[in-house]
Amino acid sequence: MSINLANAQSKPLTYLADRENPLSFAAYHEAGGYSGAHAALKEHTAEQALELVKQSGLKGRGGAGFPTGLKWSFVPSKPEKSAKTKSKGSVKGALEHRYLVCNADEMEPGTFKDRWILEGVPHLLIESMIIAAFAIGADKGFIFLRGEYHLAAKRLQQAITEAIANGWLGANIKGSGFTFELHLHTSAGRYICGEETALINALEGKRANPRAKPPFPQVAGLFGQPTIVNNVETLCNLAGIFRHGCDWYQNLSPNSDAGTKIYGACGNVQTPGLWELPMGITVGKLLNDHAGGVPSGTQLKGLLPGGASTDFLLPEHLDVPMDYDSIAKAGSRLGTGGLIVLDSQHCPVAMVLNLLKFFAQESCGWCTPCRDGTPWAVQLLSKIERGQGCNEDIDQLLSLCEFMWIGKTHCALAPGAVEPLRSALKYFADDFQAHIDKHCCPYHTEHSYGQ
Repeated sequence: MSINLANAQSKPLTYLADRENPLSFAAYHEAGGYSGAHAALKEHTAEQALELVKQSGLKGRGGAGFPTGLKWSFVPSKPEKSAKTKSKGSVKGALEHRYLVCNADEMEPGTFKDRWILEGVPHLLIESMIIAAFAIGADKGFIFLRGEYHLAAKRLQQAITEAIANGWLGANIKGSGFTFELHLHTSAGRYICGEETALINALEGKRANPRAKPPFPQVAGLFGQPTIVNNVETLCNLAGIFRHGCDWYQNLSPNSDAGTKIYGACGNVQTPGLWELPMGITVGKLLNDHAGGVPSGTQLKGLLPGGASTDFLLPEHLDVPMDYDSIAKAGSRLGTGGLIVLDSQHCPVAMVLNLLKFFAQESCGWCTPCRDGTPWAVQLLSKIERGQGCNEDIDQLLSLCEFMWIGKTHCALAPGAVEPLRSALKYFADDFQAHIDKHCCPYHTEHSYGQ
């Protein structure tokens, strides 16, 4: 693999990524790999490392956009060992572990960014997890990987083995006194495992149901111990931050959200794919300059800016920057930064129906609004799409959006499921009404249904 050093400063997440020929440990090390971890372990205390992450402005790239350093700061300080424990050896509960868990269970429809890193440069994740574990005082780590990512699993396990062999994992890493064990765990495969407490339950061998909070995982997570769960892309920013510093990281972006972002586009676009770009590129530049725009002869009807569980944006939003605050002000969420694009020749009702079918299948069934509400929405949308709907079905869908909204469910799956639905009902009301009035899907008149 030829390394484009011109991209090293501007594309720290992907300039080394090559899915066909990922770098071995030796090649990654030669290209500057593990220098960030070396700087963290040799030049900083854990407290200083945590403060550096706070100062960098790194926000979570898994969808919520919560400040990473602030999240880590909620981990309680380690208690001093009691005299009894010191004199008589360990007693039950005296040895406190701290865990770092990488959420690599990438199952959000329209999102495939983490796979690029996992398959293309697995050592970047390992190096960054060493830094994160050092900062929070974790001695054990897990990569919770989507079960269908077979190639990523193979390459991650090989990279872990190489890191152990070269002294970057295990006891007393590079003479620093810091010990960190890292394990790969392949998921049984449920979308709900992307929710951090459901992921923790699955990692413990339990059913993947979200936990009630508080307590939060930072205080009582995996096996009841303090635990930090971060997304793949979030963690992989750390190596560059510790190599080049906070000023470099903040200057990668022209706006208040620091760093770069792996943006994606799929659906009705000419060039679907992934691109590492400065945080805050506009929706229009991402869609037209990188994804090639919508197919020739069609117009943009709408798009989901951050994966399947976000609200639609319209052509009028093309100048909105793809950062957390700007997308929120436009009425949606940045989420995972993956556009799902709808053009003028495809049906928004059918698109939303397809998404709701997914969410209904993936509900854990723990709470009534999600367990019963998602299949109910599927039933109503199916009626409308077949041309058998009525105006009362629209009213019922609007009621369901309230019934399944934030604060009324056990976790965020149901609110995320109705985000595209509620915004479609708002922006594409004429399309829903046309299905009812014409007794067919107007985008597929050959499938017309009579009264």
